[in-house]
Amino acid sequence: MEKLVELPKKGKLVVIGDTHGDFNTTRIIVKNFIYKKNHYILFLGDYVDRGEKSKENIDYLLSLKEKHDNLILLAGNHEMYPVVECSPSDFWESLNEDEFKFYKEKFLELPFCSYGNGFLALHGALPEIEKIEDIEKIEIGDREWFKIIWGDFRDKEGEFLGNFLGRPKFGRDYFFKIMNKIGFNVLIRSHDPYAPERMFENRCLTIFTSTSYGTERKIALLNLNKKIKSVDDIKIISLDKPDIKK
Repeated sequence: MEKLVELPKKGKLVVIGDTHGDFNTTRIIVKNFIYKKNHYILFLGDYVDRGEKSKENIDYLLSLKEKHDNLILLAGNHEMYPVVECSPSDFWESLNEDEFKFYKEKFLELPFCSYGNGFLALHGALPEIEKIEDIEKIEIGDREWFKIIWGDFRDKEGEFLGNFLGRPKFGRDYFFKIMNKIGFNVLIRSHDPYAPERMFENRCLTIFTSTSYGTERKIALLNLNKKIKSVDDIKIISLDKPDIKK
């Protein structure tokens, strides 16, 4: 199982936040980018639950993954329901025993993180590691895995800020401590649709790409040839404006 995906040093990267059964949004993104030369598409997890077409959404992505090496699917907390339950869980509750087993096996193979020139991308929060290669030592279900899958950030002083509804919260001091240790400038994450888009002196980008919460659907576009030094080096594209072909 590959836990950490290194991205190429050339081309463009499209980063997509939670889609939560928003099959239409997923198809729009794929239609616009999957066949573009030297383009890579990175989904940050949470493909299922909340939306009406969770099964269609994830089946489409899993099918595409078999045909396209430029598509990367990371794990989100809703894919990890068999390890740590989440709510809502309408997708999981709709499955029969064989389907549950199938998706569980598929999801447990999803990588945790991906990185490129100056940036790291994952679903939730940073694990406490000394170097990026330590991601490979993290086991499903352990404390550092839980931070990646369930963790959130708040733009407040401090390291650990407590738990809210089972989700651990981390502050500025923790963010800068870990980012400085592992040597990355920018973190790209999803998981929290109400978090500020930019935090920590323009070094943390939270992106969300689902209609589930009534928030604006956005994706991020990065130049892999260029070192990402801040969120200012990333193009944020709204799917609710006429930039993207429907």
